[in-house]
Amino acid sequence: MSALDSGTAERRRQFAEEARSERPDLALLCLLLGAEAGPVGPAEVRPVTPGEAVPDPYGIDAAQIELDRLAGLLPYGSRSPAAWASALAELLGGRCGFGGSSVDYQRLDSSLLQQVLRRRRGLPILLSVVWIEVARRAGAPVYGVALPGHFVVGFGDRERPVLADPFAGGAPLTGQDAELLVTGATGVALEPSMMTPARPLEIVLRILNNVRAWAAARPERTDVALWAVELSLLLPSHPARLRFERAQLLVQRGEFLRGAAEMEEYAEILDGIEPTTAENIRRKAHAARALLN
Repeated sequence: MSALDSGTAERRRQFAEEARSERPDLALLCLLLGAEAGPVGPAEVRPVTPGEAVPDPYGIDAAQIELDRLAGLLPYGSRSPAAWASALAELLGGRCGFGGSSVDYQRLDSSLLQQVLRRRRGLPILLSVVWIEVARRAGAPVYGVALPGHFVVGFGDRERPVLADPFAGGAPLTGQDAELLVTGATGVALEPSMMTPARPLEIVLRILNNVRAWAAARPERTDVALWAVELSLLLPSHPARLRFERAQLLVQRGEFLRGAAEMEEYAEILDGIEPTTAENIRRKAHAARALLN
């Protein structure tokens, strides 16, 4: 990992610990991810006197309180899955105005839970996290459904779920609607395996993949790409190739020796599996070292 300040190192330690816990806390992992983008803006924290520490500068505690507050606004009592979905749509999509549009795909904020709670705008997966966490706190049988290209939420029986689309303000989805979403996004047919409830770490990795994709389209934001890769590497299961991606980012950021060394370490791993690829990576490492001359 890159040299980190003590605050970042502690948050990374907490992220790794939570990711490896028996029941990872989805909201906490998403908020620790969001903290990587930096403190919240000055308008979002109360004024402080000189010398006083700014409370909760990354908005983690405030976001948890907001999720609790929203859950408290839901009507109390047992209800059917369809009634839960309707109540969430009325509260979050209606009264609170949570939703998304194509413009939100261009903003990094749309992948940061703190900012999604503040702006009430975000990507489908982050809006779904809001729904999941609010509904879970209220006792609803809720889970995420990671449809290819468009994340939604499900309620009740996982064989015959009641589906809702938080990106569209909580619009209900029939099975045919879900199939059209998948076909439109990927060109393939909806398969039953695509309806499997998403686990917290799968959701977090998908969010990090979105952040990496956002940064990849903006070569000047290697800082964002790097922290997204480094958090991905802290998850118990991650693609091994992320190690090479991190090494490439280090080289792009001018850390030629460290990047070259990590490329060579990755090449050693590949030696017995893909020797040709390993040799190509060693050439890239040699080229990175040559940039020092």
